Amino acid sequence: MVLRDTYQVQNIYDAIKDRDGRVAPVVVSVPGSKSITNRALLLSTLAKGSSLLKGVLFSDDSRHFLRCIQALGFETKADEKCKTVAVEGLGGPIPYASARQYVGSAGTAARFLTAYLGLSHGVFYMDASEQMRKRPMAPLLDSLKRLGCQVFYMPGHEHGHFPFFLRGHGFKRDHITVNIDHSSQFLSALLIASCLSPQDFTTEIEGTHGMAYIEMTLQMMEQFGVTVERPTDNAFLTRAGQQYRAQEYQIEPDVSAACYFYAMCPLLNIPVLVENVHFDSLQGDVAFIRLLEQMGCKASDVPQGILLSPPENGMFQGITADMSACSDQAITLAAIAPYGSGPTTITGIGHIRFQESDRLTAMTTELTRMGIHCESDENSITIHPGNPSPALVETYDDHRMAMGFALTGLRAQGIVIKDPGCCRKTFEEYFEVLDEVIKNVIGEA
Repeated sequence: MVLRDTYQVQNIYDAIKDRDGRVAPVVVSVPGSKSITNRALLLSTLAKGSSLLKGVLFSDDSRHFLRCIQALGFETKADEKCKTVAVEGLGGPIPYASARQYVGSAGTAARFLTAYLGLSHGVFYMDASEQMRKRPMAPLLDSLKRLGCQVFYMPGHEHGHFPFFLRGHGFKRDHITVNIDHSSQFLSALLIASCLSPQDFTTEIEGTHGMAYIEMTLQMMEQFGVTVERPTDNAFLTRAGQQYRAQEYQIEPDVSAACYFYAMCPLLNIPVLVENVHFDSLQGDVAFIRLLEQMGCKASDVPQGILLSPPENGMFQGITADMSACSDQAITLAAIAPYGSGPTTITGIGHIRFQESDRLTAMTTELTRMGIHCESDENSITIHPGNPSPALVETYDDHRMAMGFALTGLRAQGIVIKDPGCCRKTFEEYFEVLDEVIKNVIGEA
């Protein structure tokens, strides 16, 4: 990617607004899914034998995950040009009984590897970026301690956060309860590692946040050979004796990344198609496309991907949306909401205060900086229609703030994105792809 301190967003709406959508669709390709890539990396280490992952996302998060499993002694071969990673799994055991792990800002690496190592045998030092050190780990660590893992903190560091030492002793109990109000990754982490238990293992939950990601985890576990039963809505039962299977595995395109381009459909009144994205995706963010339909767009799942057409009258509606199932796109919806025909209210997003940034506060602050009237509380935000004023958008080292609020500038003058390089976390070429899309859109005008 091209490193730069800021990104000046080009307002292209005035140049294309008279087309009324009468153009060929903008066709976009996006990289592989971060969520699927990192789950597949871990499942491949837990499988016995050689796995080949195809369509892999190479970004800060996935590279940190890959380096972590390499530091544990697993044999891997990565080819970034071909977007593949080969992993030699050992069926559960970890090659090294001690290792240092640095997960960067990758929440999936932080939570998934902590559970795997904490329920294995050995001593592991776990550290993370300053950003990840601020994010919660206590619910997962408390669960691991109840299962027999010892957790030690360095003097002067806050308990329940990175850095810490894990001394794993395997499973000392056959059940655990974990609170997922702050992150569904705590549950996904325990579920993936649950097949290592020597007896049937039950994981119960408090809270219901992020269940779309839990469904992704369960489906991928099943694809790799381990089935989880649901005796009740809040309980997950993993039968003993199951084993993950090594395999060749194709990773889906990142629907989270695709959503930024689908949001351009109502925003700019243009049809958009993202290649190989379909409604049967494992990824919960496909629900965002349904929200765009509520705003007046029309979606068709065609062989090449989902084709989204703009509202017939060229104006999209404000909506009220519970985004608890696709909260990564709350910023995306907030970024285009000022251009709607009425207010947009986003609910079910209190937990996003504990992600890469306090996203609820961040989006409220930046919209207000642009002169857009909005109100927020602990769990929601309402954005009123308005014309954004020129502004330097603070991104808070949060990739979704950078990618989402770039959309606002496509229809306003003077929107500048600070630190666009934070997109390295999941989509390092986002602004290059955006530049190419803008070029193609203007070329159609």
